[in-house]
Amino acid sequence: MKEPPVKMLTDSEKERYARQIMIPRIGEEGQRRLKAATVFIAGLGGLGSISAQYMAAAGVGDLVITDRDRVSLSNLNRQILHRTADLDWSKTESARKKLVALNPECRIRPVATTITADNAATLIAGADLVLDATDNMATRLHLNRAAVSRGIPFIYGGIDGFDGMVSSFIPGETGCLACVFTGRSGKDRPVPGVLGPTAGLIASIQSLEAIKYITGAGEMLKGRLLCIQGLDMSFREIHVEPNPDCPVCKELHHEQ
Repeated sequence: MKEPPVKMLTDSEKERYARQIMIPRIGEEGQRRLKAATVFIAGLGGLGSISAQYMAAAGVGDLVITDRDRVSLSNLNRQILHRTADLDWSKTESARKKLVALNPECRIRPVATTITADNAATLIAGADLVLDATDNMATRLHLNRAAVSRGIPFIYGGIDGFDGMVSSFIPGETGCLACVFTGRSGKDRPVPGVLGPTAGLIASIQSLEAIKYITGAGEMLKGRLLCIQGLDMSFREIHVEPNPDCPVCKELHHEQ
């Protein structure tokens, strides 16, 4: 991540984040980086419910949260940011209310809109990181193209029943989502079943990837697709290479 502007921590922030500041790979410098960061969260469903809370709790300074939908009863088995009392509320407003209550120091910018090929690049402008919490491949590919065009890292997460996948795509260092899911639009795929703990597991890994990227701690899932099968709790990695013929990031490949 690029060098952030200096943002000193208040005494209250030092107390709030004390348990993560004491981690040697984070420290006060890492916490200042989190405070200076802007994270764009696409979707406030099962994945976004978890990642938005972890980003706010960790002290990310600016969160842009995007979703077009309203809270429905069928959401509540896994979208734990929302409550029964929030039914028919805009998901962005429901989420904003909870996130401000969790951490009033975090600036929450709700955007209730549909992410399209035309507006994706505008929506993510100024973000340091895109956290994918969408539920369809078409929207993911719009975001991926926008992230590549702006040079913004994209953390992918997908779930299906007991199973899930996570990877981190860094423009100029790795391939992109389209390199892995070439030719996939998701239009013909049936809506999958979703289990709450699966969404929680995948979103937690995405959140950890985001914190590592912002603070510079540890090794990310670059060039690796982590696949988790919940029924037997097996984890495996698939090595993913940049596709030199990728229609989205081939220019980056040619420059390397």
